[in-house]
Amino acid sequence: MIVRGADRVLVQGITGRQGTFWTERMQAYGTNVIGGVNPRKAGAIHCGVPVFATAREAMAGPGFDASVMFVPPMPAKDAALDAIEAGTRTLVVLTEHIPVHDVMIILGAARANGCCVVGPNTAGLVTPGECFVGIMPGFNDQLFRPGRIGVISRSGSLGALLCLNVNRAGHGQSAFIGVGGDPICGSTTRDALERLDSDERTDAVVIVGEIGGNMEEDAAEYAAGMTKPVFAFIAGRASPPGKRMGHAGAIVMGDRGSHASKTAALEDAGVTVLDMPSKLPEALRARLAA
Repeated sequence: MIVRGADRVLVQGITGRQGTFWTERMQAYGTNVIGGVNPRKAGAIHCGVPVFATAREAMAGPGFDASVMFVPPMPAKDAALDAIEAGTRTLVVLTEHIPVHDVMIILGAARANGCCVVGPNTAGLVTPGECFVGIMPGFNDQLFRPGRIGVISRSGSLGALLCLNVNRAGHGQSAFIGVGGDPICGSTTRDALERLDSDERTDAVVIVGEIGGNMEEDAAEYAAGMTKPVFAFIAGRASPPGKRMGHAGAIVMGDRGSHASKTAALEDAGVTVLDMPSKLPEALRARLAA
């Protein structure tokens, strides 16, 4: 789930307004976009690359390693299955509000075909200095600079804020992984943590979590055995139980998934938990120096 500059990227929904806007910015940054998909405009050239009728057709032509979806919720399942069955290694699902049943079908197909799904409702992936896939502004050097701190986030905006604070501490990022804010996601915070733990370009990891679900508690179990330093910020400390805050997955039902339970699990695992994003630079300097 870490993208590299050499990875070939397909854009599903490339001819739409958002697909066009972000494709142009991905290309300008260095992302190797090989084509796009829109069945109604197959055969056209858009953003300087060919438009295919299906992902299978694109795979039979130039081929691709990752696909990113600028596709509305209702047709998202068919678009995802097209890319997965074509053989993509990574599928970045930006779409939110996909029906849960459709998400389960997508994830089942991904497991059967060895595909890593990032999202739904993800902001995407960034490898500073190389490429980005999705809607995170990888081109903004105030937020993203090459470095050795990995950042994992359920939220695009909060992820950007923590990346800004990584830079303010004098560091940059090895990779940004947006796992997505829906209740059911293909890749979890723990999955991303394991990937960054094994990444030789990463010296430390920052987790940006939020209330709801148990992804941060599961990540804490893995973090307890890590030698790389891990830092975390959990949003939603003042949120009332039973009220959804922001993302569809940001709702606390019962004790598990609360700010307190996530913070306790992470601290017990040796993770440095921040009460404010602005405290990250100081925490990074102190712990990395030690």
